[in-house]
Parts: sequence; C-alpha cells; structure tokens
Amino acid sequence: MSKKEVTKEKVTKKDSVKKIEKNTKKKEKKPKKESFFKSVRNEMSKVRWPLKKEMIKYSIATLSFIIFFALFFTLGDLIIAGVKLLVR
Repeated sequence: MSKKEVTKEKVTKKDSVKKIEKNTKKKEKKPKKESFFKSVRNEMSKVRWPLKKEMIKYSIATLSFIIFFALFFTLGDLIIAGVKLLVR
C-alpha cells in the first residue's frame, strides 16, 4: 500500500465517523411536550387517595385540633382581658 492509499483510507474512516455522529445527532429528538391537561391527568393517576376510614380519622383529628386551639386561644384571651381589668 502506498501512502496515498493509507491516507485516503484514514480520511474515509474519519468522514464516515463524522457522518455517523451527524446522523445520531439528527435522530436525537426533543421529547414531545405534553399538553397541560394530559400531564395533570398523568400526575393525578399517581396520587394515592385515602380510604374512607382514613378520611374519617383525618377529619376527626382536624376538627379536634381546631376545637382545642379555639378553646385555648379563647381562654388565653379571656385570662389576659381579666388580668387587664384587675390592673386598671
């Protein structure tokens, strides 16, 4: 083999590698953008919804905390108002 043949062979290999790289770059497409509602539906399907028993437990716990803190702050307010009247 002569030098010219060897260099031609190298050049063609380099060119073929470049062509392959270009082709793979073209094939890499950006993922399609889903519409907003499709992505919402997809995310909502992943949600684990509570069962009826769990929902009742959570509701009772929430209401009891609300009542407790309402009484706590009402009593605290009344105590502070009573102390304020005594100090005058």
